[in-house]
Amino acid sequence: MVTPQSDNQKLAETVGVPSIYLKREDMHPYGSHKGRSIPRMINHYIDMGRNRFALSSSGNAALAAARHTKQLNKKDTHISLDIFVGKNADREKISLIEAELSDGVSLESSERPLQRLLEITRLSNVISLRQSTDDEALVGYYELAEELLDIKNLEAVFVGTSSGTTLQGLGEYFKQKGRMVRLFAIQTTSCHPIANEFEEKSRIKNRETSEASAIVDKVAHRRTKISKLIQESQGDAFIVTNEEIEHARSLIGIHAGFEVTPNGALSLAGLIRAVKLGTIFTGPVVLIICGK
Repeated sequence: MVTPQSDNQKLAETVGVPSIYLKREDMHPYGSHKGRSIPRMINHYIDMGRNRFALSSSGNAALAAARHTKQLNKKDTHISLDIFVGKNADREKISLIEAELSDGVSLESSERPLQRLLEITRLSNVISLRQSTDDEALVGYYELAEELLDIKNLEAVFVGTSSGTTLQGLGEYFKQKGRMVRLFAIQTTSCHPIANEFEEKSRIKNRETSEASAIVDKVAHRRTKISKLIQESQGDAFIVTNEEIEHARSLIGIHAGFEVTPNGALSLAGLIRAVKLGTIFTGPVVLIICGK
């Protein structure tokens, strides 16, 4: 078991469901659930003889990549990693990444970080660690899914969703194992290309700038596959507001005794919305608590 998953009956009673498990991916050694996938991607391509990597991220993926590269280079693996971040990236997240910089790891601020990533990977022998378009990223989340299946009679999983890679990885693994686990994708008022297909129009039209800044993928290359997995699992997708996110943060603090970021509170905010809309749960529900 890489990260803790504990039953919180007080929180479940408050929300109105039989059982809530908090999956503490914020306690992963690499800082978040991205630590399940990014290191595996790097190792996969190293095994194929590649040693130059790059990604566009100012958050959890960049932190996981920087930490893993730093550890590998201590073992004389000798790989390089270029991280591209936006000019307006969150200062706290940038500080976390800067703390992990080492020989072979560089950080560049750009007006168009994704464009810089595409340029460097198109013109040189550099592997893009872009989870939204590389299916190797999915395999890393099978380990997370396997841990969740240790929960007896697991009924549903709620995940804050940007590209949807985590949700797709979980859904594929559950399907392979013949387990029907309901999948719920939670997005924000700022970014919700997947939830658009499920939410009510008033939510879709809400353009409030979300404080959950990790949900940024407006293209959602995985949208079709994710929508199918959600429908097949009898799950759903929701858009949550800042008010709902803050309420969820407060409840976790009161009933679980620890603080979460707005990104980490998305799963609970989504569950509360699901219950409010009449969704009924008869078994354990897992909330993925992501990193910063």
